[in-house]
Amino acid sequence: MSKTYRVNEIFFSVQGEGMRVGTANLFLRFTGCNETCRIETHGFDCDTEFASGRDMTIDDIIAQLRETGPTCDWIVLTGGEPGLQVDRELIDALHAADFKLAIETNGSIELPAGIDWVTVSPKVAEHAIRQRTADEVKYVRGYGQGIPKTVVQAEYKLISPAFSGDQLDARTLDWCVMLVKENPDWRLSVQMHKAWRVR
Repeated sequence: MSKTYRVNEIFFSVQGEGMRVGTANLFLRFTGCNETCRIETHGFDCDTEFASGRDMTIDDIIAQLRETGPTCDWIVLTGGEPGLQVDRELIDALHAADFKLAIETNGSIELPAGIDWVTVSPKVAEHAIRQRTADEVKYVRGYGQGIPKTVVQAEYKLISPAFSGDQLDARTLDWCVMLVKENPDWRLSVQMHKAWRVR
């Protein structure tokens, strides 16, 4: 019997945040997460539904990716927490199908080698981060939260102001702008897909 992955959804859209903002991508969202982000503990509430899903084989996934959007080289592996399911077999199969792979992870699980672009957006304490190398590291910050002392080695370090649903509070944005001004090795990354009203 073929191995299956629990998939929440597959869709085609524009990357809304990070250094790859504005680029067209296929998104492969996996079901499940090992964190529960709440405003009391993380400074923001999780706004993504990733509890539902269906079991798909690699062949099922590749077929739906090809049916979902126009010719597109990049797949963003996301969730929930994609690190719970992404493995060497899936990475190799997607590469063999001529896709490039980006991943958005909370960093709590060390990822298999071979992913082309890694975004770590920590949701755990620094000592609990297992994925310590990345292309970019991105921290969501609410009003009053300071600049992090990250253990992640990344070319780009980003601060992302927390939204409340689809709304960005002006005070939170001003706070994050101030953080970047005071720490110029960090960059501001706003969730533009919410402003653009694309998924």
